Amino acid sequence: MVFESPVGYTVTLIIHFSTTKKDTMFLDYFALILLFFVAFTLFYGVIAIHDIPYEIAARRNHPHQDAIHIAGWVSLFTLHILWPFLWIWATLWREDRGWGFTQIKDEQLVLHHKVLELEEEIKTMRADIRTIISQAEKGDSQTTGPKKSDPTREGEN
Repeated sequence: MVFESPVGYTVTLIIHFSTTKKDTMFLDYFALILLFFVAFTLFYGVIAIHDIPYEIAARRNHPHQDAIHIAGWVSLFTLHILWPFLWIWATLWREDRGWGFTQIKDEQLVLHHKVLELEEEIKTMRADIRTIISQAEKGDSQTTGPKKSDPTREGEN
């Protein structure tokens, strides 16, 4: 091997003697240990994350917490495709208000009763209007003049 400069020769010797077989073995084992550590951490992290919806459901006394737990394990094997839906399912239930639809149901019931009352009031008003119109027609039939509600006589007064 021909070296063009003394610096090149020195660098080549330093590189050759600094990387012994012992150093490369240490780096190989260090890389292997690091690989196992990262794989173990990812594996444990995925398992720990998949259980979050179940923990939420258990803390809220969710009626379907067992189903959420089983679905979490199924989601683990489907690469967590179901996981966002499990999160939503677990957070919908609260012990103080249930699913949250009872308030809406109560409001709808109140509105339904108000609508029924208004319908009855409208029926009463229509009957009163018919009575008033029939009385007005009886009174107008006794007189020979035009009706008060005659549109042809509205402009006169």
